[in-house]
Amino acid sequence: MKKTIQDYLLSFVLCFVFLGVSACSSDKENTPVSIKTLTISSNKIDFESKENTVEVTINSNGAAWALNNPVSWIKLSSTAGTSGSTIIKITALENTTTALRNAVITLTGTDVPSVTISVSQAAGSLYPSYNTNPIAADASGMGSSAVELAAKIKLGWNIGNTLEATGGETAWGNPKVTKALIDAVKANGFNAIRIPCSWNQNLENTATAKIKVDWLNRVKEVVQYCVDNDMYVVLNIHWDGGWLENNVTEAKKDENNAKQKAFWEQIATHLRGFDEHLLFASANEPAVEDASQMAVLTSYHQTFIDAVRSTGGKNASRVLVVQGPTTDIEKTNKLMTTLPTDKVSGRMMVEVHYYAPWNFAGLTKDETWGKMFYYWGANYHSTTDTERNATWGEEADLEKNFKLMKTQFVDKGIPVLLGEFGAIRRTSLTGDALTLHLNSRAYYLKTVVKTAKANGLLPFYWDEGNLGNNGFGIINRTDNTVFDTQALNALIDGLK
Repeated sequence: MKKTIQDYLLSFVLCFVFLGVSACSSDKENTPVSIKTLTISSNKIDFESKENTVEVTINSNGAAWALNNPVSWIKLSSTAGTSGSTIIKITALENTTTALRNAVITLTGTDVPSVTISVSQAAGSLYPSYNTNPIAADASGMGSSAVELAAKIKLGWNIGNTLEATGGETAWGNPKVTKALIDAVKANGFNAIRIPCSWNQNLENTATAKIKVDWLNRVKEVVQYCVDNDMYVVLNIHWDGGWLENNVTEAKKDENNAKQKAFWEQIATHLRGFDEHLLFASANEPAVEDASQMAVLTSYHQTFIDAVRSTGGKNASRVLVVQGPTTDIEKTNKLMTTLPTDKVSGRMMVEVHYYAPWNFAGLTKDETWGKMFYYWGANYHSTTDTERNATWGEEADLEKNFKLMKTQFVDKGIPVLLGEFGAIRRTSLTGDALTLHLNSRAYYLKTVVKTAKANGLLPFYWDEGNLGNNGFGIINRTDNTVFDTQALNALIDGLK
């Protein structure tokens, strides 16, 4: 039967009234729309330097997907899938480089927006770990805090130009250190020894930064001479070819931290048995001029502290010494506004050096920026050789500088080690000029010690063994006698 237009209109109205609008739609319009989705459980992964694996979950609602991995150091358990929930294992291989590395994995799917996963991995080390047998903390013989230990250190002496000498212990003209030498130093009023020490030239394998056991044993032997005399010992990494202290830069940061860690893990492990008489010092005179370099130096000190502490035993609470920028007092006051962190409280000292004014303490020829000073101190100026009188850096400046360290550190419970100080002996002078110079030098040494002690600084005289003109030497190391009685007496007088 043929339907009229009226029949169609009646059907539509009935449909609208009884079934609703949707029931009157065509079959195509009646099909529900399916929205595809593609998600991942994490968009950022941070790996340690060692090989490690994490799991992520991919959820797909109807979209086939694929993972695009652009680097070889990341491995994926699967790179493609379909609808549903899929667990993917993402593995980062060990980072054997000294640089942080990054990659972006892209998740793509059919008719869906792509998703990215940012992956980073910490820098690896150039060298293997030498903390191979950490032991439980041992507090026996380690009862003194840094402040308590500082109170026990009266006057220190450097075995200069010896264990740090390039080419070997005797390469710079000094004999090998003997127990008799240390006995003599102790007998003449010193109760602490600083041992400048080289390590980089004493490697068994440069590729792995492994220190020769014979050298570790030799250093241990010298430390033992000191401890046997109830002397306190500061052992450092000295100039050592300049690998650290001439390269406090962002460019060398990762490489040097790797070596710092390798060296101190070995040193600390080998000397772990000594009690609180032994202190470790991170560096010598690290060259730092600005805040960015200071940040790098702080990272070197942090590596040192972490490496020593990680070995356990007595090292878990050993007093550690960190150096100011260039060990210069003014730079330290300006730039060393924060210290590295230590999980043990009250076991850190700061180190600075003092050779001011350099015109008097060490300058051996006139320079464009200044002339040599022969005479220092208000009552020791020459009336005939006036151009050689100190014009700066005398008593008031000395007091001002040491007061800066007292305020910045000592008053806050952080002792300051004056790791080196001294003034050369200008024996090329003759007659009254020589007499006045030597008296002036004795006054300088006495005043430095006295002012240091008054401000809580621990003075360690720099003795490089040179008994001739322009030398610092006080002790004759060939026969273990006192060569420069005047200078020694001045140092002792400074303690009174």
